[in-house]
Amino acid sequence: MTTAACPGSFDPVTHGHLDVVARTAALFDDVVVLVVHNPGKAGLLTPEHRVALLEEVLPDALGEAAGRVRVEPVPGGLLVDACRRVGAACVVKGVRGGADVDAETPMALMNRHLSGLETLLLPGDPRWQHVASSLVREVARLGGDVADLVPAPVAAALREASERSA
Repeated sequence: MTTAACPGSFDPVTHGHLDVVARTAALFDDVVVLVVHNPGKAGLLTPEHRVALLEEVLPDALGEAAGRVRVEPVPGGLLVDACRRVGAACVVKGVRGGADVDAETPMALMNRHLSGLETLLLPGDPRWQHVASSLVREVARLGGDVADLVPAPVAAALREASERSA
């Protein structure tokens, strides 16, 4: 059985993220969605809330493949260590374009240097190329409608978080 890891901050999880996870589940036997806490990013949702939202929306997004996907928090440390802990042989990252490839390539090379861990850069669905979590957070913070960019439970959580932070 081959396990792949799909790491990210998922603050918030978008339809683009779910597309990458679903396509990863079609390629690998087992998928672990690693919710990474990045202290350098100003988050809107707590890491625990992001894990809970992913666990809530993945079954609808993945159908029968949902049984082969699990969600785990990564409170800190190196991604290669988290991947070793969950038994992942590969990291899968969605990329929207050249800038994402340029940003991800050095990280992929460092992960391989540190541990032999390979990275697969999976082009995202063109429908979601304009969707970045940071943009969704900003639109939500400013009261904009993000309902077509994220699953309904995520949109509701963003509305609640934005109201609390206002």
